[in-house]
Parts: sequence; structure tokens; C-alpha cells
Amino acid sequence: MSIYLQLHPVSPQLRFIRQAAALLRSGAVLVYPTDSCYALGCHIGDKQALDRIRAIRQTDRNHHFTLVCRDLTEVGHYALVDNWQYRLLRAHTPGPYTFLLKASKQTPRRLKHERSGTIGLRVPDHPVTAMLLKELGEPIMSSTLLLPGDELPMTDAKEIYIQLEREVDMVLDGGNCGLVPTSVIDLSTDQAIIVRIGRGDVTPFAAPQNV
Repeated sequence: MSIYLQLHPVSPQLRFIRQAAALLRSGAVLVYPTDSCYALGCHIGDKQALDRIRAIRQTDRNHHFTLVCRDLTEVGHYALVDNWQYRLLRAHTPGPYTFLLKASKQTPRRLKHERSGTIGLRVPDHPVTAMLLKELGEPIMSSTLLLPGDELPMTDAKEIYIQLEREVDMVLDGGNCGLVPTSVIDLSTDQAIIVRIGRGDVTPFAAPQNV
């Protein structure tokens, strides 16, 4: 039986955040709110938990997971970031964007996209996520909570709990997150490429940036 916790969306209860962080460290799969949609998350080093998320989403090994980070320092540890890329990241984080970058040597192989060697990274602008990342002290391996056959992500945490209580270990209810996923920007080559238009404004990425 999973745990359902209702958090204040602006000032999350620290005791609940600490409980969630402890569960993540122990190998749990969590549902948590972000600044775009609810997400499935697990500890970065836990392959079994990662496989559980794949099973819930019914994705293959080429699915792009996202490392949800506290700040650009963590992003720079797991990805190769040049000056022009850093300028874009600094201007648009925290925010509702997922950036695809070449993974660094410090990134475990199983976290990289099998064909391209890239990794998705993002720094969300949400109080619950920010506090959870601070308490955990490292990124969360994540995937948007979009279930097989659904065209839109789930947005009501109580409904998520009812549907997934046997498949996840905890649901953090941070209120309605909305239905629009992040904008995805590929920064892994020599210019920004807009992969998906979502909640974040993509206009700044339409012009050449590697100058």
C-alpha cells in the first residue's frame, strides 16, 4: 500500500519532504508535482526503481528519462556544457524546460540515451520539488506521469493515488499542476533545436545561439 501525503503547494511541510527523501533513498518510486505536470521519480542510482517506472509508462530502453536537478552546478556535473549552452540554461532555469545535452563521463551508462549518448536535464520552478531536491542532496531520475493510452498527463493527485497505489510507493499531492508538459530543447549539437513545444516559451531558442 502506497502513502498519500497532501502538501501545502507554497510552503511544503518539512516532515513530509523528509519522509519522501528517505523513501527515495531506500529505492521507492514517487509521484511528485513539478512546474509543468506530475512526474514519476526515483533515486538516480536505483536500476530496479528505474525499471518500475519503465513498466508503469510501458516504455523501452530508448525512452529519455530526465534528471531533475537543484541548480546548474548539478546540471554541469552530469552534462557537457559549453559557454553558449550555459548562457541559455542560466537564462531559463528554473523553469518548465527539459534540455537534452551530451552526458558527461560521471553519468552512469544506464541513464544515457542508448543511441545518442544524451541525457535530459531540468531545474523545475516548484516549491515542493525544490525542497525535495534540497533535502535529498542529489538529482531525481524522472519521467512525466503519462500513462499508456493517455494523451494528457494526470493532474489530480488523489486520482493518481487511486489508480497507482499498487505501483508506486508514495504520492505527494502539491495541488493541480496543469496538463502541459515541459518544452524540450536539444542542446546536444552546435545549436538549439526545439524538440517539443510545451509550457515554456520557445522563442529564445529559435535563433542561432552558438555565437
